[in-house]
Amino acid sequence: MTDPAAAVADFAHEMGVLKRLRRAGWWQAGVRDPESVAEHSLRVAQLAALIAAEEGADPARAAYLGLWHDSQETRTTDLPHTARPYVTRTAGNEAITRDQVAHLPDAAARTVTNAVAEYEARQTLEARCAKDADKLECLLQALEYRAAGHQHVQAWIDSSRAGLTTSFAARVADAALAGSTMTWHDQARC
Repeated sequence: MTDPAAAVADFAHEMGVLKRLRRAGWWQAGVRDPESVAEHSLRVAQLAALIAAEEGADPARAAYLGLWHDSQETRTTDLPHTARPYVTRTAGNEAITRDQVAHLPDAAARTVTNAVAEYEARQTLEARCAKDADKLECLLQALEYRAAGHQHVQAWIDSSRAGLTTSFAARVADAALAGSTMTWHDQARC
């Protein structure tokens, strides 16, 4: 039997891969050093909490789902959408997660597998808020890359905006697309 503390330490090391794993789709837009999966997941969790608060859902739960939504990429890497038609998926995210947490103590394994299953099913408002946060984060990142001079990001902007299902996420996207009246740089000087 594996020591529970050692199993959590091993799992934490695997999750650390997400800090070094780059979001590969951006390379197709000419972004040489795109954000990591971990950086993406942090902002997804933050946005999920904010969207959930405005939609009347549980912000903590939505953020938790956002934290785990791409954790499987330690094993699959971040595959761009253009690669997906060529890759045969024998295991979905839930199966990958079960393999990842197989040596964790029961409570720890259960919390991760339940979060991934809830996110994938999209049956709860929290899961829909987390999924919208994933789309919204992609849209915001595309806008940031465009502002940095990368011109081939419109497809990410369009598909992300089209995929939003909650009214608040759509309003945030529309505000970002319209350009805010005060940037965070301006707010820092107030």
